[in-house]
Amino acid sequence: MKNHERVANLALAGLTVAPLVVKVDPNLNVILTACLTVYVGCYRSVKATPPSETMSNEHAMRFPLVGSAMLLSLFLLFKFVSKDLVNAVLTCYFFVLGIVALSATLLPAIRRFLPNHWNEDLIVWRFPYFRSLEVEFTRSQIIAGIPGTFFCAWYASQKHWLANNVLGLAFCVQGIEMLSLGSFKTGAILLCGLFVYDIFWVFFTPVMVSVAKSFDAPIKLLFPTADSARPFSMLGLGDIVIPGIFVALALRFDVSRGKKSQYFNSAFLGYAVGVVLTIIVMNWFQAAQPALLYIVPAVIGFLAVHCIWNGDVKQLLAFDESKTATSEDDDATSSKKVE
Repeated sequence: MKNHERVANLALAGLTVAPLVVKVDPNLNVILTACLTVYVGCYRSVKATPPSETMSNEHAMRFPLVGSAMLLSLFLLFKFVSKDLVNAVLTCYFFVLGIVALSATLLPAIRRFLPNHWNEDLIVWRFPYFRSLEVEFTRSQIIAGIPGTFFCAWYASQKHWLANNVLGLAFCVQGIEMLSLGSFKTGAILLCGLFVYDIFWVFFTPVMVSVAKSFDAPIKLLFPTADSARPFSMLGLGDIVIPGIFVALALRFDVSRGKKSQYFNSAFLGYAVGVVLTIIVMNWFQAAQPALLYIVPAVIGFLAVHCIWNGDVKQLLAFDESKTATSEDDDATSSKKVE
């Protein structure tokens, strides 16, 4: 981990707990938290080997439709079923999911202080009565799961905003780190589809805002305010993860070409500008805003202008991580045959 990555991690951790001890402007908090989370997730997504599984164009096209169906289902569920019952079930689900996400987020920092055999030796555990089902893990993953269990138990019992944000940030970082769009074409299709999705469900229906307020789970970040009528400002995790995986793709494109964060800088700047615009418009109209309405054009626009200016349009559109992974596997196979 390089120095700028350590600084970003420490800044994000400090900003998360800062409202406990000092008054932090919620608008500034939203902007800095969103940008730092994307920055941390992007650099964690750079691996020694490219991802073996990436999103296809067909999946990107279907994603807004699937998301709409799930959103509408949740809206109807909250309308006709007890809200407490639904949130109790969701709390159990996110308890397990949160432990996995937070332990995976903390693991790289923890494993450096543990013996090598704790990091490498696998422990295999088989489910009782279902011996064919097994789970593999290391001792270091167990150690990393301890704080994850603590925060999940704290969240389940108190629903404190800090516990909610810690779990939400872990989901964001893991989402940006692990998900791969594969190519910029797929990324553009996904972002444009969700651009329309966000506008429709926020501006033309009460569904998005209603679900966000009813859904008592760490799917949004909460930022304390001084207004008793509106104690928290909210930012959905999707407004961080969806553009974040596109910005991360730009960073990996730079790395693949041996460039020093060239197009990553323009995409990341576009994301920051998009978040700032969202906050400005939200405060101007005093109404909830679909953040992707401002973030998507800014991210794609900044990257496109920079790419056209440098004359790298063909290279950028031709970049495909799935093909890179396949070619590296073929090279490895051929080298083994030669040996």
